[in-house]
Amino acid sequence: MTVASATWFDTALRDAPLTGVGRAASGAVCDLDLAIVQTPEAFATLERDWTALFERAGSSAQVFQTFDWAWHWAEQFIETTTAEPQIAILTGRHNGVLVMLWPLLVEGRAGLRIVSAMGEPVSQYSDVLVEGTTQERTVRLQAGWHHMLATLKPDAVRFGKVRADSSLAELMIAVGARVTQQLEAPFLDLASAPTFAAYEERYSSKARKNRRRLARRLEEQGAVRFEHFAPGVDAERTVRAALAMKRAWLAEKGLVSPALADLRTLEFFTRVASDTSSVTGTRVSALTVDGAIAAVEIAFRCRERMVIHIMAYDLVFEKSAVGVLLLEYLLAKSHADGVGIYDLMAPGDGYKKEWADGAVAVCDYAVPHTLSGRVYVEGYLARARPALKAAVASVPLAWKRWAIARLSA
Repeated sequence: MTVASATWFDTALRDAPLTGVGRAASGAVCDLDLAIVQTPEAFATLERDWTALFERAGSSAQVFQTFDWAWHWAEQFIETTTAEPQIAILTGRHNGVLVMLWPLLVEGRAGLRIVSAMGEPVSQYSDVLVEGTTQERTVRLQAGWHHMLATLKPDAVRFGKVRADSSLAELMIAVGARVTQQLEAPFLDLASAPTFAAYEERYSSKARKNRRRLARRLEEQGAVRFEHFAPGVDAERTVRAALAMKRAWLAEKGLVSPALADLRTLEFFTRVASDTSSVTGTRVSALTVDGAIAAVEIAFRCRERMVIHIMAYDLVFEKSAVGVLLLEYLLAKSHADGVGIYDLMAPGDGYKKEWADGAVAVCDYAVPHTLSGRVYVEGYLARARPALKAAVASVPLAWKRWAIARLSA
């Protein structure tokens, strides 16, 4: 992708990158030159090395750690008129070659300095790119961790949705991080069957017949079409429709999503859907009835994995199960296109588990670094926030709809 025209490129977020030599917790000297990139200019120069590292050492589950994804996020979520939040990309080079990259963010919350993963709320899996043997990776991760703490001096560090099979999970366990939330990310193993017809055999005949019945009923309402949009104007238009439908669905169910309420989230998805030069792997698909958009899926492909970020449908078609019909069609298409893993991501809702072959544990981790940071981690993240979520969930639906309507107004 071309970065020269970036809207936030002209404003530096901080001074020149800091450099240093890392040392693992065990005392072993790390073989890396460590630096923390905190300026847009330095971020831009990482593109080639970042992409090369991902090609060598990145996994398909690290779709949210690609350069293009991070660049689009920074374009939309980093303000040039304020001091925070600040990007803080930790890099590690061995003999001049980039072998570790950790996209981080520093922000102030309630007077505290918090380090988190770059990309929230649109990035779903937090992780770090690191290359080397098992032993080299362990030493490099620990050295990067200690360099980050010494350089950024956070009160606390927190990472959301860390996969159990990730490099970051290994590091969080090693440093004794606090688990503040546990979820599951269901997935479908499409590669386990030679054809989609063979794959469908794992579902009951009753379920397959029911979907065929729903398809016939929908066709009675009008001409049904499945459409796919390459990045461009049509994809952008469809994304805007999808997010409007998702917000309407949330309001109907009495739910609130701070991420979807943030207009920057809408603009991020429209950016990646319209940017023809980007390589984020964006796939926008829709089911239409007589030309009206009934259901939309926004997904991102990375190698053999298709990550399903947003599924939305028009409430007008709620009883027609248009979301189910779109999903079935896209599963068949994905199998034909060589997709091996159809990743439904966290949380592990019931409807996802009905389709899934398995799930990966996904945890939120936090590590306090000061006394005030400990209060934030133990008092808020581990206790107050879960209690608040539970309290909101117990509020009657009618009350929640009333509150949401008032807030929207």
